[in-house]
Amino acid sequence: MATFVLVPGYWLGAWAWERVTEELRAAGHEVHPVTLTGLAERAAEATPEVDLDTHVADVLKVLADGDLREVVLVGHSGGMLPVTGAADRVPERLSRVVYVDSAPLPSGMAQHDFSEPEQQAAVEKQVAEEGDGWLLPAPPFDAAADPENHADMPEEMLAEIRARVTPQPFATATQPLIRPETVPDTPKSMVLNTIPRPLVEQMIAAGNPLFAALGGPEWSFHELPTGHWPMFSKPVELARLLDSLAS
Repeated sequence: MATFVLVPGYWLGAWAWERVTEELRAAGHEVHPVTLTGLAERAAEATPEVDLDTHVADVLKVLADGDLREVVLVGHSGGMLPVTGAADRVPERLSRVVYVDSAPLPSGMAQHDFSEPEQQAAVEKQVAEEGDGWLLPAPPFDAAADPENHADMPEEMLAEIRARVTPQPFATATQPLIRPETVPDTPKSMVLNTIPRPLVEQMIAAGNPLFAALGGPEWSFHELPTGHWPMFSKPVELARLLDSLAS
């Protein structure tokens, strides 16, 4: 059986993986869902100094404290940044890295850089006005406003999520991740929820700088059509897919 470390995306804690964790443990796996500094039950630890380095250190600590080996390291959405940072540093502890509806950004690029300038300005305004200048408020999780990302999520599920999310320390989104010149060749998989596989393959073939690094032989791609939050919308199916990637 495999050892999984599950890292959530922005605004979430280990609680986001509850159903997936249950399914994986029922299949006999060892599972470590992670809450990063400043979020969920660790919200009291949030400060303006909590940045991407802090969250990379969180993931590394989980691996080191448990002396975990042959780990399937999973990152959802913005959780791909601390997962990538940790994977670059301790490839000897990993058997596979899995990116859920996300992919590693090029070295030197921050999550905030991924947005268009108009969206960046709107986010910075929100942080300044609603987040005391250093916290990124959680989105409204409104299926009517964003049906694609919230597909397969009924209103009662969204209401529970809205009640549990916490603001994200903004420095985790603005600090770029610097990657090594030679990236470890650890096997890597991308779970495609909102992005069709043909589009990803087209971007890789075209040499798009955001996708160019995904073209190596260590990569595999797996479609699970749903919204951007499959740990909520299709947890059983996601767990089964992760289980298959561990074998």
